[in-house]
Amino acid sequence: MHASQGRSAGLGLALGSAFAFGGSGVAAKPLIEAGLDPLHVVWLRVAGSALVMLPVAWRHRDLVRRRPALLAGFGLLAVAGVQACYFAAISRIPVGVALLIEYLAPALVLGWVRFVQRRPVTRAAALGVVLAVAGLACVVEVWSGLGFDAFGVLLALAAACCQVGYFVLSDHGGDGDDAADPLGVIAYGLLIGAVVLTLLARPWGMDFSLLGGSADMGGTQVPAALLLGWIVLIATVLAYVTGVVSVRRLSPQVAGVVACLEAVIATVLAWVLLREHLSAPQILGGAVVLVGAFIAQSQAPKAASGPVAGGGPGQSAAVEDGVTVDGVTGGGVAGGELSAPQVAP
Repeated sequence: MHASQGRSAGLGLALGSAFAFGGSGVAAKPLIEAGLDPLHVVWLRVAGSALVMLPVAWRHRDLVRRRPALLAGFGLLAVAGVQACYFAAISRIPVGVALLIEYLAPALVLGWVRFVQRRPVTRAAALGVVLAVAGLACVVEVWSGLGFDAFGVLLALAAACCQVGYFVLSDHGGDGDDAADPLGVIAYGLLIGAVVLTLLARPWGMDFSLLGGSADMGGTQVPAALLLGWIVLIATVLAYVTGVVSVRRLSPQVAGVVACLEAVIATVLAWVLLREHLSAPQILGGAVVLVGAFIAQSQAPKAASGPVAGGGPGQSAAVEDGVTVDGVTGGGVAGGELSAPQVAP
């Protein structure tokens, strides 16, 4: 019963994270159309979130000594890496193509779990990934832009790999007796990401006066500061917190598939708030993503009979309904990204 409740709570958190990340694009697009550079919006997002989480970072300052590699990896991969690689990719290849390649991350997570961690993967999770990726191809209408650039494709794949780092590191941080508090990991990840993105975005050249005005959202004038507040508090702080905790309650591969719902949520919100109408293939694709996510989370990962590869002495891989047993998780910004001119989670 306890394991089932933990799985249900994890699924609810994963869905909440997908909704929060998915809402970033509809808030960011009006700011971008008002004149802000997309990379500056990302910097505002990460730097603002880092300031919000600064008291949390101070409270968990012992993590700098205990888990420096985890914090550095989370900041460089899960925060700065995903954002920077994605935006570099969409400067060279169509947004829809870049988004689809990035959301190959759940399939890459399965490969990591199966071949690196040597943990069993259920057929349901594998089938869920296949359906989710196929559905995403319809949601982003990948056929609408097929002009490929080899380096752009590599950048999109790099974003996918960084997103794998988000799911794997979120799971790894909860292992063993020296488990890192998820809030502390997120706080320091955002701080490190903010430093890296400051060097990339060069915000000193940004027109900050735009934040004092308003932006058009589907024909309605909305204060730019309100949109930025949503991006920082909901689409970043809340999204990362619920996302990391959900990975620890579920598993990287299940949480990764559920995260594919971000693209569906972003598209639906754009339809409602920005008057960007959905086509029949997008509606069908969204339904396929939902089916894939349901199949992936409907069965628990199989319990491994032996110790986990690379685990510490005495660590076992017993799993009940995808919930950690004996400190080992069974077998996931996106962070969500902001894009222009198309909405992305």
